[in-house]
Order: sequence, then C-alpha cells, then structure tokens
Amino acid sequence: MPIIPDEKDWTWVTSKPCPECGFDPSTVTPATVPGSVLNMLPRWRAVLRRGDAMVRPDDHTWSPVEYACHVRDVFSLFSHRLDLMLTQDGAAFDNWDQDQAALDGDYASADPAQVSDELVSEGEQAAEAFARVTQDEWQRTGTRSNGSVFTVLTFSQYFLHDVVHHLHDVDG
Repeated sequence: MPIIPDEKDWTWVTSKPCPECGFDPSTVTPATVPGSVLNMLPRWRAVLRRGDAMVRPDDHTWSPVEYACHVRDVFSLFSHRLDLMLTQDGAAFDNWDQDQAALDGDYASADPAQVSDELVSEGEQAAEAFARVTQDEWQRTGTRSNGSVFTVLTFSQYFLHDVVHHLHDVDG
C-alpha cells in the first residue's frame, strides 16, 4: 500500500519545540549543527543494522531504511540549498517532492548497508557545509517554492529538526 504524502507545513519548528520528538529550535545555530549531525550518524548506522530495517511498521509508514534514504537525501539537498543561500542573494529553492523522491529512488528496496555508508558520507558533508558558515552569514536568506522564507539560522533549525525527528521516528 502506498505511503500517504506528508503535506504538512513543518516550518513552525523554527519557532517552537516539536511535541513529537522534543526538538527545541532555540538550542540550534549553524555552529551547533555539525556536532549534532555527526553525533547522530552512529545512531543511524545502528538503526540500519537492525533486522527490521526494511520492514514497514504499518502500511502507511516508511521502514527505517526508507527514512534513512530520505535523511541521506535531506543531507545532500540541504547542503546544496545552504550553498545557494551563501552564494546567491535571495536564493530560491526548487520544489522537492520527498514522496516522489522515495518512489523514484526505490527507497523501499534499498540495501541498508549501502544506505548506511551513503548517509554517513552525506551527513559528514552536510556537517562540513554548516561548519563553514560564519556568524555574519546567519541572516542571509533563501525562499522555498511555497514562499517560505528562511534565514541561514532558521534554515539550520528546520534542517536539524528533520534529521532529529526522523531518528525519533525509527528509534523512538
């Protein structure tokens, strides 16, 4: 059975804690993102070593490997978008349909060991990208295709929530 697309606007996570995963955006800056990402990578590896990594808990929820594929792609996408924000004035982001990406990338059939290696590699690159951000760049902006405007600061909060929340989804 297909996954029901998530059409929620999650931008609120930049202004208040998430009641589901406990993420608190007030504790996040671009400078804190690298350590947070690097600290989560071993936990993602452990999730992908589990015997149930390819099993969906129900017909409408991704399996751990599908969530990991999504996070791997989030690492890559957000690294690219961060680069746009830092190099272009008023950067605009193309739409990214995460549900279509899951179908196109056949997340459900992905090899957990390969995804683990790719997720760690992309996570390390994302951590490096955020580590290069200077404090005077935190107010640079970027706009999503739906009109949501981010500063580098709020973008880092939005990004990290995604990774934390999905780890909570598979590990919580």
